[in-house]
Amino acid sequence: MRLTPVVVLAALAAGTLPAGAQDVPHRHVVRVLRAERMGAYQGRDRGPEQTDRFSRKVKLGRDGRVSIGNVSGDITVTGGSGDEVSIEAVKRTRGDQSQLANVRIVVDDRPGRVDVRTEYDSGRFTRNNNVSVDFTVTVPNGASVEVKSVSGSVKVTGVRGAVRGETVSGDVTTSDTPRVEAAKSVSGDVTLSGIQNDGDLSASSVSGNVRARGVKAHALDLGSVSGDLAVSDVTCDRLNAKSVSGGFEYSGSIARGGVYDVNLHSGTVRFVLANPTGFELTANTFSGSIRSDLPLTIGGTSGAGRQRGANNRSMRATFGDGSATLTVRTFSGDIVIAKR
Repeated sequence: MRLTPVVVLAALAAGTLPAGAQDVPHRHVVRVLRAERMGAYQGRDRGPEQTDRFSRKVKLGRDGRVSIGNVSGDITVTGGSGDEVSIEAVKRTRGDQSQLANVRIVVDDRPGRVDVRTEYDSGRFTRNNNVSVDFTVTVPNGASVEVKSVSGSVKVTGVRGAVRGETVSGDVTTSDTPRVEAAKSVSGDVTLSGIQNDGDLSASSVSGNVRARGVKAHALDLGSVSGDLAVSDVTCDRLNAKSVSGGFEYSGSIARGGVYDVNLHSGTVRFVLANPTGFELTANTFSGSIRSDLPLTIGGTSGAGRQRGANNRSMRATFGDGSATLTVRTFSGDIVIAKR
């Protein structure tokens, strides 16, 4: 099956690529996405912008669920007081204003749930129907929110319920959202802050950086193919981080008995730890060095000097009570254990 831009967009949005296409390099996928987006927007530069506004309010309740699905355009969600979902949307195009009527904003509401989505008459976003829709939605701050877009950024602020945000081409940003469960982008950055989650948090990007600040969670699952991974002011019991082309930095505390696993192909791994009680370290790098500001015990002796050796590329060592487990691997990059 030929991978046309529309097929790629639709398949990624649905989470299923055609058989035989799943091994396509991510760089090709990103190029296809960008080409489609550029082609679709070329017509928008001809003539004045045409817009059509949509507004609706729906009673939900403070602990309901809201889902928003979009094809092209940004989505901004804010937690507010009250028990209503306020939906403001702007359809945009350039040139032929009649195209605006070919895109509908559908709101389905039932007890405890509101679903919002865009529908195109052709069933898909094409170069001949280049209408985008920007959503600004206010929800009760205790509601749970799920947001998905194909081509556009996602931003969620001040929502106290569970949050899941996903886009194919665009950034995902959350702030003051303590219960983020998942944040994902194919081509864009993922930026998170203000998370206190007793469960698991998954954050990833194929082509972009993943950054989180002020995070407390049971488990963190971080991934990027081409981009850096960085978490600061963080506390978690479990960590799994993987990147093909990018570095990793962890700044915060580690839990007694916690398990932390980092696997990079090309990048430096840096742990900046605040008063750790202890850990067992297994570290390997093919073309880099391993060094620590903390006194490590290597082979039964203190490794305070030895781990700084230029040829030190593989190490098993212990600090303090050895209660946590750090397993760190990078093919091309340094491994650094620093003290905050």
